Amino acid sequence: MQQHHHGYAWLGEKREFDRESIRRPPGQAPSATSERDIHERYREAVAVFPASEVPPIQTAHWLMKPPSVIRGTWEDPAEAGEWLGRRLTEFAPRFASGQDREAIRLVLLVQAAVERLRWGGDVSLGHYLRGAVFHSVAVVTCSPNRAAPELPCPAVAAGPG
Repeated sequence: MQQHHHGYAWLGEKREFDRESIRRPPGQAPSATSERDIHERYREAVAVFPASEVPPIQTAHWLMKPPSVIRGTWEDPAEAGEWLGRRLTEFAPRFASGQDREAIRLVLLVQAAVERLRWGGDVSLGHYLRGAVFHSVAVVTCSPNRAAPELPCPAVAAGPG
């Protein structure tokens, strides 16, 4: 399978984004003697992580999510960059930081993202919006992913998204 890129986007409350247990895959089950809160975090991760659209802490872990959370798929890194640029431009007027809203900064972010995708890297960007809202956008390289080559691709490359 040819290398391709999947796009992911999320918009939600900062307090949800801050819940680490739903942003990490479950990992190894706690032992019977582990503290109660560790068991609770593990149960929450098992129940919520697989289907949650909240961005994972490690960008490559998007590949562990179902194909339904993929917002687009591209073989060409430049096309993935165009999608990324459109998402940033769409939300830039709401970015909490005036510096993050600057057009030149956004163009440079997209150019750097395309270069990273060309060599098989992943891109994950997040911005606080006015209020208690967080916007995340990511493009993850698939088949294989450099950071986590053991992760299978969640969907076959189907062309521009």
